[in-house]
Amino acid sequence: MTTEGPLVPLETWTRWPSSEALAQERRSRPRQLLNFFSRTVLLSVIVWGTYATGRFTGWSAVLMAVRILVTVGLFYLLTRTTRVHRIGPALVVVAGLLATAALAHESGALLLANATWCAVAVIGLLRLPLAAALPSCVAALASYAVGSGDGFVAMLATVVGMVLLGYLLRLDGEARSSAQRLVEQQLAARAAEAESAALAERARIAREIHDVLAHSLSAQLVHLEAARLMLDRGAEREQIRERVVAARRMAQDGLVETRQALSALRGEFTPVGEFLVELARTEGAVLTVRGTPRPLAAEAGLAVRRTAQEALTNVRKHASGGACTLQLSYLQDDVELEIRNARSAPDAVSADLAASGSGYGLLGMRERAELLGGSLLAGPDNGGWRVLLRVPA
Repeated sequence: MTTEGPLVPLETWTRWPSSEALAQERRSRPRQLLNFFSRTVLLSVIVWGTYATGRFTGWSAVLMAVRILVTVGLFYLLTRTTRVHRIGPALVVVAGLLATAALAHESGALLLANATWCAVAVIGLLRLPLAAALPSCVAALASYAVGSGDGFVAMLATVVGMVLLGYLLRLDGEARSSAQRLVEQQLAARAAEAESAALAERARIAREIHDVLAHSLSAQLVHLEAARLMLDRGAEREQIRERVVAARRMAQDGLVETRQALSALRGEFTPVGEFLVELARTEGAVLTVRGTPRPLAAEAGLAVRRTAQEALTNVRKHASGGACTLQLSYLQDDVELEIRNARSAPDAVSADLAASGSGYGLLGMRERAELLGGSLLAGPDNGGWRVLLRVPA
């Protein structure tokens, strides 16, 4: 036998209205002003209606003013105790309000008494758990039905109206509470997304700087290794100097590209086409472009740049002197870069030069492409080598 069935109804009867529904400071400014204005008007009507009968003069008028202030104070205490979910003090205040209304009725302040009974019924339904709200509402409306002096139809209409008003206000408060919680959840989700985006941005920047430095150091090593081999063979001083100057230029370019990498992730700093034209000219390669050129996203553009640089560095190391072609294709949803190089003469490549570098350049480019949802293929091609990059763009 399970006991889970009764738990839901019990929770429904004992659950307080949400704090968001009861908190005045969570309401919009126009709603707060409307609430204050309506309370002020209602209190003014009650005071005017009580004293307009002419029954209260002299000390009786002072006593009635004290009763009105006590009633207002008790209503304030009711809102405070229900806001902090104090059921015992709240029920004591409800009992005090019912007693105050009865005393007002005995003294002839029928408007004050009726308004107090009706207000207790509505506020009880709005602010108390149902287990306490329904008895409070029944007690208040029963007192009104007995002591109001209204006809049966008017009394019944008032009782039904107060019950519906309290219930609708309770539903409205719960709806506003749900909306408030939804807004807070959305704000929390947006904050989490912003934090996640910031972490992803840092990871992208770190990866980009890693790729820039890896390419720069690899290219420097190629030139420095070539200079060492020239020294061993007794080459001319000017030829050796050219290699050292090239390595120095690579170091400077690496620093420049590291700075550019930070801005490149936030926007394309140079069109990819222009970059490849300059790179092909420097390396002696042939570039062709297919499709209609268009701006690329920062990461897609960087993937194309780094792949082209790494592939041409490998050509310089392993196939120096061989023909090399680059083809950039703008497809419908992707951009594709293909680098092909022919096999060079066997004596054109030094074994020491080919062995320089880490050997992880294209592996890093493949990981970058896969992170972007693309692919990178590299392998032999008719005696040469072919690198094919495709990324969404």
